[in-house]
Amino acid sequence: MTAVTAPLPRRLASLVRIEHTVFALPFAYVGALLAVDGWPGIDAMFWVTVAMVGARTLAMALNRLIDAELDARNPRTATRELPSGALTRRQVAALSAVSLGIFLLAVSQLDPVIRWLWPIPVAMFVVYPYLKRFTWLCHAWLGACLGLAPVGAWLAVTGAAPWEAWTLGLAVAFWVAGFDLFYSLFDLEHDRAEGLHSWAVRFGERGVFRGARGLHVGAIALLALTGAGLGVGPSYWLGVIATAALLAYEHSLVRPGDLRRLDTAFFTLNGVISVVFFAFVAIDVATT
Repeated sequence: MTAVTAPLPRRLASLVRIEHTVFALPFAYVGALLAVDGWPGIDAMFWVTVAMVGARTLAMALNRLIDAELDARNPRTATRELPSGALTRRQVAALSAVSLGIFLLAVSQLDPVIRWLWPIPVAMFVVYPYLKRFTWLCHAWLGACLGLAPVGAWLAVTGAAPWEAWTLGLAVAFWVAGFDLFYSLFDLEHDRAEGLHSWAVRFGERGVFRGARGLHVGAIALLALTGAGLGVGPSYWLGVIATAALLAYEHSLVRPGDLRRLDTAFFTLNGVISVVFFAFVAIDVATT
């Protein structure tokens, strides 16, 4: 079965890479658990999940719509659903509208403060795809988008966001921006040819490795600062250590001039990192 003839739900799921929800969703759960130092309740966790899935699907659909012409000129992305004709722009626009509706439904079920703040992430989703046309700081913007996940979940279950919520969100932002620097290496030559901006274009391959290392060291430091502020138990600290070890392993897989395992470093390990850290936090709040 080809991409064009696959069932529509499968094509839509492929468009938004639904499996990559694992990058941000566990950190939203971390924010919700740490906010109350325990279990926020099934209703809260359900609606946080719905909000996250709706928001991420909206973000990816908008990204694909806005970047459709660029994707068509890039050999790596030319087989995506819009450039290949597997989906039409109208279908992806409809997915965006449905995703926004799901997100707003979930927002209406959470703390009232979220009902006032929801335009912020939506505006950030719209802006993000355009940034690579103007600035190599686009990676930081993507990090900020995903860094909103734990902060938003914290607000969603308590209506407040103490400084620990923001350091947790900043840790996620540093982590995401760091691995997105690696991702920019996939398109380095294409971006140069198109006049697009990325950290890789601006600072070169070695600059990517230096930047990613710095951001990931910062992410670990911010996770530690969050834990110190909250007075967490030993399982949280084991989660920080495990995350640091996994990031170190990620960096060991690739080096300047040898990107053969970049797919593993980017896609597989970062999903593992988010799930592992969430598991340690869940154990911590359940046992302390």
